[in-house]
Amino acid sequence: MVPVPPPSEGTSGGVRLAIASDLHYAGPLEHARGEDWDLPLISNPVQRAMLRCWRHWLWMRHPLHNNPLVETFLKQALQTGCTHAVVNGDFAADTASLGLSDEGTWESARLCLERLRAVFGPRLRLVLGDHELGKLSLFGHYGGLRLASWERATRGLGLEPAWAWDLGRYRLVGITSTLVALPAFRKDMLPEERPEWERLREEHLREVSALWDGLAVDQQVILFCHDPTALPFLAELPAVRQCLDRVVLTVIGHLHSPLILWKSRLLSGMPQLRGLGVSVERMSGALRRAAIWRAFRVRLCPSLAGMQIEPGGGWVLLELDPAGHKPFLWRLHRLRRSNQGRPRGRGPGGQ
Repeated sequence: MVPVPPPSEGTSGGVRLAIASDLHYAGPLEHARGEDWDLPLISNPVQRAMLRCWRHWLWMRHPLHNNPLVETFLKQALQTGCTHAVVNGDFAADTASLGLSDEGTWESARLCLERLRAVFGPRLRLVLGDHELGKLSLFGHYGGLRLASWERATRGLGLEPAWAWDLGRYRLVGITSTLVALPAFRKDMLPEERPEWERLREEHLREVSALWDGLAVDQQVILFCHDPTALPFLAELPAVRQCLDRVVLTVIGHLHSPLILWKSRLLSGMPQLRGLGVSVERMSGALRRAAIWRAFRVRLCPSLAGMQIEPGGGWVLLELDPAGHKPFLWRLHRLRRSNQGRPRGRGPGGQ
């Protein structure tokens, strides 16, 4: 596949921006583990059955078969004239839930980024997702945040934790949601690594504040934040709070489906639930403070595969007028799976 041609980045003409999230690409090492490799790690038969049902009927029946959807996204982005792209996190399947510190996840993410960079080159921006850094599994039996994942993400793959991309009157801002929302991930950290994670968070918050302080008088913000759990914490920064009315759009991922976003808004303000596992505690804590999402003008870019319970996911074409004369246009391009739940076609990575 040939890269996109290098258009001018000036303020004349429109910009077609391809947005994708939660690609969950799987390389050979992750494929070799198999889709249910982790079930023996769960000793409780009830939890094991619940996880199997969750994956089979609701979430994702074949989580290691998304590679053809990545190729379809790239093909469609070129066919629709997209010249710029932002991918909003979660590049690998992360079967071990250890982020890039795991060799399989590292291989998957590296292969995925090679494809993305080969197509879009310097007109590509990448956002760190939670699966790049690791997190505890649904029932907390394995996984978690690892500093080795951070090192591999930033130094090994060259991912920027915070960035700004000025396209005329729009400033696109990318942040690392896990760092911003780090207090919600306290149980995911190793005790001996916690001080360094907290130091990284403070550094990141200063970087993010500087990006907002650097806004030009006539600029508006389009924010890219993988996990919306970070938004209430982000709103606590004075630099962000003072300019919140200049946020015209916040693109989130993580939730995979508009169905989950709708339920999240419905449950906004609910009490935090404890004693039902680390994931339930973290998600309910995020929903307790979810009312602030409205101020950020949140829209979801679904995962390419969507969820098992719905027809499919997709990617977004965002049309921008850098001169600011026209409002932006948001167009969702649906990608569909076969009836068996596996994406149509075959792709690299052992599929």
